[in-house]
Parts: sequence; structure tokens; C-alpha cells
Amino acid sequence: MEINVTFGGGLKVNAHFKQFTVYTDQAKEVGGEETYPDPFSYFLSSLATCAGIFVVRFCQSRNIPTDGIQLYMTNDWNKEKHKVDNIGIEIQIPPSFPEKYLPALIRAASECTVKRTLMDPPKMEVTTKVVG
Repeated sequence: MEINVTFGGGLKVNAHFKQFTVYTDQAKEVGGEETYPDPFSYFLSSLATCAGIFVVRFCQSRNIPTDGIQLYMTNDWNKEKHKVDNIGIEIQIPPSFPEKYLPALIRAASECTVKRTLMDPPKMEVTTKVVG
């Protein structure tokens, strides 16, 4: 996938891909206007929503209603290293959820593509190119 990044003034940085635009900003305490989530919040939410997709697919394949199911994600921020140390995802289920599927539901959520990419990170190269 190709992503084109543009600058929207101040600390706004926007990603354009396919027919979408993801708008980002920074918090007021670091000089932004806080008009949109910051990129790191999108990153964290991509983990939670990716796990959610796998939960939805799991339930759909077994005709289990998703009513009452939620995912709740937390993380531990390491102030010294300026990064997240631990991430936890809790799948909250209603009492009617079939207990026999709980281990498989956890396995399904753990197959999230974003998580698997973090566990085996890709190589990343940043370059410059003079254009125009």
C-alpha cells in the first residue's frame, strides 16, 4: 500500500491512501491544536480494532451474536524510554457467550495482523529524494 503524507498547518500531518484521508494533530501541551488524534493514538487504536475484526469474524463464523461484546485495551507507558512497554486487550463478553469458545476467541484476537507485524517487525528504511 502506498501512502502520501501532506502537512495541514501547525502540527497537522495527514495520510492519504486509497480513497481515504487520516487526519492527525498533536496535543495542545506539545504545541498542537488537538483537532484530531495524534499518530500514536491511531497506532494503538489500530491494534484494538484489528483484534476486534478477528473477534467479529470468529463470532460470525459460528453464528454467535456480537451484541454485548467489547474489547478494552490498556497500555503501560514507559516515561524513561518514551514508549509503550505492555499492552493488554480484554475481550468483555456477555454471560450468554459459549464458554467452550473462550480459548479459541483469545487465539483469534491474537492473530491480528497488526500484532503479528509488531511481533516480527518489518525492515524500515527512510530516504530522501530531490524532486521538482
